[in-house]
Amino acid sequence: MQLAPLICVHDVESSSRWYQRLLGCTSGHGGAEYERLDSGDRLILQLHRWDVDHDHGPLGDPNLRPYGNGVLLWFELQDYEDAVRRAADMRVEVTRPSRRSENGNFEFWLRDPDGYTVVLTSPLP
Repeated sequence: MQLAPLICVHDVESSSRWYQRLLGCTSGHGGAEYERLDSGDRLILQLHRWDVDHDHGPLGDPNLRPYGNGVLLWFELQDYEDAVRRAADMRVEVTRPSRRSENGNFEFWLRDPDGYTVVLTSPLP
């Protein structure tokens, strides 16, 4: 089994570039309405434009905030320190600076351009 979260965003192409830069992942689909982001051969995140319903209807209400209330996009990265440096270069909104967690790995909490909470972590020891 593999989890493949999907989030709604206002600008799929811009969000795709943001996540690709932050996570070092690649586009697996591309487009203005929907995107699949891959790490190697694994799907890690899907992006969907708020106002596009395809054949399934609306996926959410863009007027309800905060987006992702109660959900964290949690990414365990082998290149954690590099990702934190990339985030600093990108001048992301940091909600919790890099620190060692109670589990012994490192965590860095930030917000994406749409306001979703993103957590970068190093692998567990």
